Amino acid sequence: MTDENILRDQVLIISDAFPRLDLAQRIAIVRREIKGRVVFSTSFGIEDQAIADTIFTQEIGIEVVTLDTGRLFPETYELWNKTERRYGRRIHALYPHHQRLEALVARQGANGFRASVEARHTCCATRKVEPLGRALTGAVAWITGMRADQSPDRALISCASVDQQYQLIKVNPLFDWTRDRVVAYLHDRCVPYNPLHDRGFLSIGCEPCTRAVAPGEPERAGRWWWEQDEKKECGLHARQPALTRRSEPA
Repeated sequence: MTDENILRDQVLIISDAFPRLDLAQRIAIVRREIKGRVVFSTSFGIEDQAIADTIFTQEIGIEVVTLDTGRLFPETYELWNKTERRYGRRIHALYPHHQRLEALVARQGANGFRASVEARHTCCATRKVEPLGRALTGAVAWITGMRADQSPDRALISCASVDQQYQLIKVNPLFDWTRDRVVAYLHDRCVPYNPLHDRGFLSIGCEPCTRAVAPGEPERAGRWWWEQDEKKECGLHARQPALTRRSEPA
């Protein structure tokens, strides 16, 4: 396990540098300053496509992985295929443990996650959180596509922090970007994206857990819409204590 003091020092270096850097430079400094395995987890959202484009076109030595829950939209699988063809790179997929998944469906039924918030969290833990844990085993840093303006719960995220759950550096290179800025990036570079975004699906996860949002609804309102809790998370991103100052927007 990497010493936490070393992780904190690397977080400070990244945090100090990020405000003056563009996306490619942010990804590059993460790779340069962090010694060891760096993992980027993509769900093929617009933010993830921007980050993947940077990693692949700049040939930065960062491992790109995805979590296949078995319940993704057909459009997501097609985008996955299109992304691999465009960049000539294979994206490593991790899947739920088959025995745990079979036991889950035996208990809950096919869509039993709608019975309660606890049931949904159990489904997410089986299909997403446990595979992510395997993906991050041995990693020193984890790159995500989180943005601060995606939801009130994400509003306080920083560009980098020490993730206590996985004991590594968590980096959010688009934390201070707006959705419009991400969309402009994709259009300027002709980066492929999920056509569901054009049909009102602003945040895309598993098919039975995602709907389009109405005009004026929050970006993540279409995730687990039957739940009353405003916290729209699956458990991959546990809230972390503030360990470093937050950079000013670039």
